[in-house]
Amino acid sequence: MSAQVESGFAAPVLNDYAALRSSFQWKDAFALLSGLPEHKGLNIAYEAVDRHAASALAQRTAIRWIRKDRTSRDFTYAELRELTNQFANVLEQLGIQKGDRVFAFTGRIPELYISALGTLKKAAVFCPLFSVFGPEPVFQRLSRGDARVLVTTLDQYDKKIKGILPRLPELEWVLLTDAETHLNGKVKSLALLMKDASPEFRIPVTLPEDPALLHFTSGTTGMPKGALHVHNAVVMHLITGKYVLDFHDDDVYWCTADPGWVTGTSYGILSPLVNGITNIVDEEEFDAARWYSILEDHKVNVWYTAPTAIRRLMRMSIKPRSQYNLENLRLILSVGEPLHPEAVRWAQQTFEVPVLDNWWQTETGGIMISNYRSMEVRPGSMGKPLPGIEAAIGEIKDSGIELINEPGKQGNLILKKGWPSMFRTYLHEEARYDKCFHGDWYVTGDLAYRDADGYFWFVGRADDIIKTSGHMVGPFEVESTLMEHPAVGEAAVIGKPEPTIGELVKGFVVLKPGQIPDDALKLDIIGFARKKMGAAVAPKEIAFVTSLPKTRSGKILRRLLKARELGLPEGDTSTLEQS
Repeated sequence: MSAQVESGFAAPVLNDYAALRSSFQWKDAFALLSGLPEHKGLNIAYEAVDRHAASALAQRTAIRWIRKDRTSRDFTYAELRELTNQFANVLEQLGIQKGDRVFAFTGRIPELYISALGTLKKAAVFCPLFSVFGPEPVFQRLSRGDARVLVTTLDQYDKKIKGILPRLPELEWVLLTDAETHLNGKVKSLALLMKDASPEFRIPVTLPEDPALLHFTSGTTGMPKGALHVHNAVVMHLITGKYVLDFHDDDVYWCTADPGWVTGTSYGILSPLVNGITNIVDEEEFDAARWYSILEDHKVNVWYTAPTAIRRLMRMSIKPRSQYNLENLRLILSVGEPLHPEAVRWAQQTFEVPVLDNWWQTETGGIMISNYRSMEVRPGSMGKPLPGIEAAIGEIKDSGIELINEPGKQGNLILKKGWPSMFRTYLHEEARYDKCFHGDWYVTGDLAYRDADGYFWFVGRADDIIKTSGHMVGPFEVESTLMEHPAVGEAAVIGKPEPTIGELVKGFVVLKPGQIPDDALKLDIIGFARKKMGAAVAPKEIAFVTSLPKTRSGKILRRLLKARELGLPEGDTSTLEQS
């Protein structure tokens, strides 16, 4: 499906992919931004808020926040400018300096968005955390991220933060969004601080390479990695909004992703605001009827969601086009994991609009490969690289990267270095960062192939990271938590295919001597992990085993566990500790 079969909608912003790709230059994209006044650099929050507040868009709705009870509140660009200025002034009063890390651990409430943009105005670094994390994942990220400020709620503070505070000596301030009074000298009421803060703030000199955003991503061989992005990334937020999300001047847009994940920040906050359109924020979690009502009631034009949500909708008997007025909906996009061909076809037939899958990572900071509204959609394909992005398939050899030009032959998906939103480091892990690059190429860790027409197709991860309900779960984090249970001697986890959520997390546990491997203990271990880590990342299944397959060096072979679980070939077992 493409623009040719649509009716009543404006032409795609990117109407000739080949022509734009051949002529595209990054300097032309940067020219679409304003830059800070008086030549004081480039600041994401200025481009997202202040330049619009000083224009004819001042009274346009920037964010429409939909409460759980379905009532809503609109924030204009002018109002958002003042509120984010106040938050920047709060940080100023607390002694926060350029480059300091400010974390947010809330649901989708206005304070989350205000603190994100206010932090960027102060030239501090913003780091969002997913609201269902348990205390241990939160501690890991606050500690590894050198957090100085945490914005959270009373409930989250009482249940998950208070107990870990003694282990976080560098965390100087906790700002509670819903506290009426200050709790103590360290734990403050954000509302009271905001009340006394000026709505005027002068954004300091911000260089394009100054750190701006910190996103943690889990790997399979260690603790969460903090991918650091800079203010230069704003140009990617701008042009992907134009060319991929197809933003038009008066659009209403809704991204369902939580800002605790990179999609929810890059495309649930920054891209729509940088492009000056109206951004829908829904406080509530997934509910099919509610979602369809939002699309109808708020006349959403562009909808960015996840494969998990689309698969859930597929299983329901609701017929959206006949039961709801979706005449304003022009485009649906999906990201998080590959959208299966049958899901693409179902969505296109059901919604009667193009459904565009795209690919990118926390490390890339923005969409790298996508389908486009003006281009033929090949269901199951990642699409083609964004103009300005050079993607390729390669084989890693001792001598470097050898490019694979043969259509259909799979290999490592690699990207030529130099795009503006490329992460600049893994915080405190420079050696780990360096290993991601071979010469001029960033190695994504994904396997893919390219067809004869230049479309890329995802094959799978080169490692064993687990994708569950659109979330990325690293086995090491889960295993570390399982090991804290008093009955557990060893643990390993894998992703087990589950149609509704992609993969579920399954744990394999070796018990300590004297423990009884019964169902009651399984439930206890699962409950323990859920309390520590949150339901989104904790194992949903536990199996007791007498030993774990390991290499002679002691590395757990998770791929072997997965092969045995699924009845697949075990592959090379020559390095097994006990074959």
